[in-house]
Formats: sequence, C-alpha cells, structure tokens
Amino acid sequence: MSKISKTLFCSFVALIVIVIGHYVIVAQNTLTGDWRAETKSDSSEKIHLTFSRKSPRGGRNQMGSGFAYADLKGLTREQALAGGPVRFSLVREAGTLDCEGSFANGKGSGTFTFTASQSFIDAMRVRGFDFEKTNPKYDDDDGEGNRLFAAATLNVTTALADDLLSANFGKLDTNDLFKAAIFKVDSTYMREMKDSGFQNLTFDDLVKARIFKIDGAYLRELAANGFENEPFESVVKMRIFKITPEFINGVRAEGFSKIGIEELVKMKIFNINAEFIRQARADGVPMEVEQLVQKRIGVWRKGDQ
Repeated sequence: MSKISKTLFCSFVALIVIVIGHYVIVAQNTLTGDWRAETKSDSSEKIHLTFSRKSPRGGRNQMGSGFAYADLKGLTREQALAGGPVRFSLVREAGTLDCEGSFANGKGSGTFTFTASQSFIDAMRVRGFDFEKTNPKYDDDDGEGNRLFAAATLNVTTALADDLLSANFGKLDTNDLFKAAIFKVDSTYMREMKDSGFQNLTFDDLVKARIFKIDGAYLRELAANGFENEPFESVVKMRIFKITPEFINGVRAEGFSKIGIEELVKMKIFNINAEFIRQARADGVPMEVEQLVQKRIGVWRKGDQ
C-alpha cells in the first residue's frame, strides 16, 4: 500500500475505531444517558439525534446520526416543530431506546434508557457473533452493553448477519457487522467484487473499496480503458486520485499510449494534463513523466535530460 493511500485508509479506520470503540462499548443490559435532537431543514423524513452518556472513566461517549421519523415510535416531525413534552422509542432488534424530554423551536433534549435484547444476543451467538465476548482492540471498561447500544443505533440485525455469511467471505466478527452497517457492505457487493476478479479481499478491503466507491461498474470502466486484472491497491490509487477515462484518454492522445497506473497517479498529483503536455512539448520538454514533473514544479531547464 502506498504511503498516501495507507494514510487515507488509516484515517477511515480511525473513524471505525471511534464508532466501535467509543459508542459501542457494558456488562449490563441497560444504559442511561442524554439525547439531543434537531429537525433537518432539508428533510421532512429524518431528524438528527445525538445520544451521549458518561463513561466509567469520567468522560462522555457520544454518537449522532439521522433517524427516520418512521423508526421513532411516538414522535413525528409535526410534534418536533410544534414543541412541548415528548416520549418516543427507537425499537430495534438489538434493543430499545426509550426517550423522554421536550422540544422547542425544532430542537429537543432529554434523557434515554437503553434496554438490550437477550434474544438478539442469543441469536447472534448462534451465528458466530458473540456480543458478550470482550474485544481488547476496541473495548474499554464499558464492554458488552455499549456494543449492543451501537448495534441498536446502527440497526445491526440478524438479517444483516445472515446476508454477510451467505457470501462465504471468511471468518467475520461483531466489528465487521458494525463496519457493514456503517459502510453499506452486503452480500451483493461482496459477490460483485469477487466476480470482478478480486477473490482474496479481506473484509477491511471491502470497506476500503466502499469508502472509495469502487464497484463492479468502476472496474468494468477501468477494463474498458485497458486496465484489467490490476492489483487492488492500484485500483484504490486510481480512485483516490480521481483518474477518469477522460484524463487517461487525454494523456494517451499526447503520446503516452502505454502509460501505467503509477505514472498516471504522478501526473494527476502534479496536475499534468493534456493541455500542460502540449505546452511542455512546445517548450522543448522531453516527453517523459519525470521531465514533465520537473517542468511543473519549476526546476526543469532546457537541455536537462
């Protein structure tokens, strides 16, 4: 993995660790905390809810997301806008969040109680996902209950687990369920990537591919432009640096018919496009990528080879 793509991916993995490490983390079936809400001016179907609570170490764990009013039993957009006291629930397979408080001017706040579902815990264990098993990589001293809380807020379900397992993508754990829910990885996408030639991707590779919007259509587009059976990391680079068919064809039209991915990436980084190449040629720059880079950064001198 290149240093740049590794840095970018590590940033996204850090996001996953934050979500899984700080919001998912209790060795009890009930949690309590505070909630805040704000109606979304651009949507009549969703409201933004933030749930927060004190951690055993004295800090605060917090998560926020958009939730459909249809998923909130006892709360409508009209109630949120009208203001006044409210009681509503988010009922999910992993457990139920019961909330009470009040709204004013489209904003609300109050307290919540989360009650985990033992039947969900048991059903997931049968499928190989043990929510009661400690994971030192992600858990703090909050443990099981917060994982279940996250499963509820992210809507992790047994159906999602069954769907992922059906793709036969190897051993998965509870953290993979969270990643799948966050980044919309499902069996259809998993099979699509396999069918596109990537038989040995890890689940984290799939997450990375989702993050950078790599799918079957994009891979077919690359193949149509002469880039098929490329290493996965090379495909990631092309996506990160937005190397489009238009860019490829423009460069090729200026004499770089056999250019490879690494050179295309370098050209993109230094904004060396077809127009720049034509101007450089007129200035006497040899038609080599390194010489063009030197021209772009201002260190090339006529006569340099």
